[in-house]
Amino acid sequence: MRRVIIHRVLMMVGVALALAGCGLADSRSPAPEFMRNKAAKPPPPEPPPDVKRLVREKLDSMFTAASNPRRVRVSAPVREVRGTGWTACVGADLTSVIGKPLGGETYRITICDGTITDRRRDDDCATETYEPI
Repeated sequence: MRRVIIHRVLMMVGVALALAGCGLADSRSPAPEFMRNKAAKPPPPEPPPDVKRLVREKLDSMFTAASNPRRVRVSAPVREVRGTGWTACVGADLTSVIGKPLGGETYRITICDGTITDRRRDDDCATETYEPI
């Protein structure tokens, strides 16, 4: 009698393990199409940001107050090659910490969800067309 109970318990454990593996497969698995999860849809592209407004509102985070940015200008936004954000170029005439004019400096900014997330010096921005803010 004891062997029969052990045998049935082992059979139920085996069936439970077999059924646990019957979940839907990942969208990239080699399982047949009807057994796979649907691939997640990419997020919709965000509309082009208002770069002039963003830079005007965040000018203090773009440049230090001591740099005294003058003739600030921006380029049109361009969609990032990889990702869902946008990039744009910002140019300004700056002053060094000791008060000596640095001349024109250009930066490439990254914009995601209407927020400036990154700013880097970029000499490739020289070919862009700019508009004053």
